Parts: sequence; structure tokens; C-alpha cells
Amino acid sequence: MKRSTRNSLLITIGFYLFFSILYRIVLWYNGGGFENEGFWGWANLREYWYMSGMSYLFYLLASGVIWVLGVYLLRGQKTRHQIIAVAILIPIVTYIVREIRYALLDVLEIGRLRGTGAIWDWYIPLLFLLIFFGCFFAYRYFMENQRKLKVEGELKNAALKSELSALKAQLNPHFLYNIFNTISASVPAENEKTRSMIAELSDLFRYQLKASKVEKVPLGEELEFVNKYLDLEKERFQDRLEVEINVDDKLKEEMVPPMLLQPLVENSIKHGLSSLIEGGKISIRIFKKEDKLHFEISDTGVGIEDKTSVFEKGIGLTNTKLRLEKMYQSTLLLTDNEPQGLKINFAI
Repeated sequence: MKRSTRNSLLITIGFYLFFSILYRIVLWYNGGGFENEGFWGWANLREYWYMSGMSYLFYLLASGVIWVLGVYLLRGQKTRHQIIAVAILIPIVTYIVREIRYALLDVLEIGRLRGTGAIWDWYIPLLFLLIFFGCFFAYRYFMENQRKLKVEGELKNAALKSELSALKAQLNPHFLYNIFNTISASVPAENEKTRSMIAELSDLFRYQLKASKVEKVPLGEELEFVNKYLDLEKERFQDRLEVEINVDDKLKEEMVPPMLLQPLVENSIKHGLSSLIEGGKISIRIFKKEDKLHFEISDTGVGIEDKTSVFEKGIGLTNTKLRLEKMYQSTLLLTDNEPQGLKINFAI
């Protein structure tokens, strides 16, 4: 059981326990218990159980049933739909639980409210469950709002870092291109491969500068940039790096955020394949489903055991995750690749 789930369960049980004791004290005091039994007379466990403990145990069970039917099974629905479902379920479940409790009390030959007095066994649980689920939805809204504020703060920090990086990239970029051209011109003609690598590196810088100025680029341009990056990595890995890209040509006109794929591919090479003597394979698969572009980047590297803490270490994965959350309310899904390695999925 997760720690947050366990804490929520303990808080719920404590909530019901507190109000059951409070209800017991009120009934005991109203019945003259203080004058007859003294200050600690309310603590009689047997009287507590039959006067309020049993009732609030049934309320607890009722709230569990309502939560499962109205919240857990509708976890993919909007909050307002869950609230409507809970509001409908409360009187239905309250009635069923009340009848079960009455049947149990009658079998045990224990007294209960009858006639017009039975209305209190409607009013109290209905009011209590409405208060409980009101607190539940208010607390959940508060936690979601806190999470959004945290994400917004992280996004602001990431945006500041991106702006600083963009400013650095724009420091006389033509100087860099001229230097690349000068180096390329000085390379002997027989070293055509070196000349080609310098040209590709220059193209990478040019695309990176463009990425700092626009919000979206055609998918074809993004793939071309990734291919140039992978070509340079192939020169380092030689035949140890295998690349497979599976993208329908019709999708290459789709607009995507620039520099979206390269950090993920770089992560796969740096943390997945570079430590393997035999190298490995990088696969990029992009397809469209239900009006969304689905991306899958997989490698046959060493993989990642702790996938929850990986975003706390690297910049590339963390920034990409934040960009997806901000722009598309999407996120990165990290899973194990088969037979080994890491698979990254997301959709926009």
C-alpha cells in the first residue's frame, strides 16, 4: 500500500472515530450521564459501542462503498461527474446500510429508534456523509491546486533557464558559422568525411538557434535535425549504433515543438547505450491515433530501475516532461523495453 493511500485511510478512520466519540459524549451528557457517572462515565466501551460506535462503523463502511462506486470507478471522469455520482449514491447507500444495521440490531435484540424517531437515522448519516465527501473533494481540489502551483514554479525555472540558454546561443551566432566554414575550408579535400561532419554540426547549431525563436516546427524538420545528430553519434559508435525510424511521410507536416525528440534520443545514447561494449539500437516510432501524435523512443541499453527519480537527475528528460505538461497536459511514460533497455512514450 502506498504511503499516501495509507495516510488517507488513517485520516478517514480517525475522522469517524473522533466524531463517534463526540456523538457519544453529547448523547451521554444530554441523558444526565455527567451527574450520575462523573466525568469519565462516557468512556464506558460497551455503552459507547451500542450508542455510537456501531453506527459510525456503518457510516465508515457506507463511505467506502460510495467512494468505490462514485470516485474510484469514475477516476477517469471529470470531478463534477464524480460529485454528481456521490450525491446520488449517498441517500441510496444510506438507506441500504440503515436497513442492514436495523436488521442486525433486531437479531441481537438491541433497542433502536422507531416510528418518527427513525428520521434521525436518516438525517444524521446523510448530513455526516455530505460533510465527509465535501471535505474529501475540497481537500483533493486543494492538493491538485498545490501540485499545479508546484509545476508552474518548475516551469518558470525551466523557462528562465531556456531563456538564458537562448540568449547564450544568440551571442554572435554568425561568428560560429563563419568559424565552422573556415575550419571546413581548411580541411584537406581527401578528408571529405570530416568536412561533412563539420557541416552537420553547423546545421545542428543553426536549428538550435531557430528552435529558440519559434514555438513549433514541422515534424519533418525535427526528424531531419535528429537524423543529423544521430549521424554524428554514428561516427563515434561506428557499427555499434543501429538506428530505426518509423514515421509515415504524411505526418511530417504536423507541427511539433522544436528540440522535442533530440533530448530523449541523447538520453538513450548517453545513459542507455554508451556503457555497452556491443552498443545497441535506437528506435523512433511516430503514429497518429484519435487526433493525437504518439511518440515512442526505445533503446536496447542498460535500462533504468528507478523510473520515478530519473527526472530529478537529468536536464533533458525533466525539461521535456515540463514542456509536455505545460503545452499539452501530457507527460512522459517510462517503461522497460523488450528484451532490454528503456522505452519512452508520450502523446501530443
